[in-house]
Amino acid sequence: MRRSSEQTKALILAAARERFAADGYERATIRAIATDARIDPAMVMRYFGNKEKLFAVAAEFDLRLPDLTGIDREQVGAALVRHFLDRWEADDALQALLRTAVTNEAVAERMRAIFAEQLAPLVVRLTGDPEQTPTRAALVGAQILGIALVRYILAFPPARQMSGDETVAWLGPTIQRYLTGPAPA
Repeated sequence: MRRSSEQTKALILAAARERFAADGYERATIRAIATDARIDPAMVMRYFGNKEKLFAVAAEFDLRLPDLTGIDREQVGAALVRHFLDRWEADDALQALLRTAVTNEAVAERMRAIFAEQLAPLVVRLTGDPEQTPTRAALVGAQILGIALVRYILAFPPARQMSGDETVAWLGPTIQRYLTGPAPA
């Protein structure tokens, strides 16, 4: 049975996402991805050029940020932390992206872009202050990525063992301050 180029690309991307999630960026190989997809490695190169470009496409990730307009303004920090905990626990792709971003500059850039492109508009809607948005979004990203790193990647026992409610209780007020608190003088 012959596949269309779109079917072949989709097959490669599915195999790449699984391989990157299982092995991380550094250990995943084009050959292993091709084997998983049951195609020749040359086809992977034909469609994506190299591993870095394949990862960039495979790492397209929707944070699925919630619409916070219906939430009490004083609860948006907690709601955002809860959302991210749910996302980290539901999808290994974001964990693989974080694990790899720590050691690979191209992947780190992809992670920065995902957070900037998706988080900044939410911050602007909450604050109405586009001038402070990059700083506020960076601080939110730092806290969210930090808790993800120690909870899911490094598995620090206290962070890993805290319930979701405890994590929200600890981190929610900090995220709240970054989102809606006054900027320091």
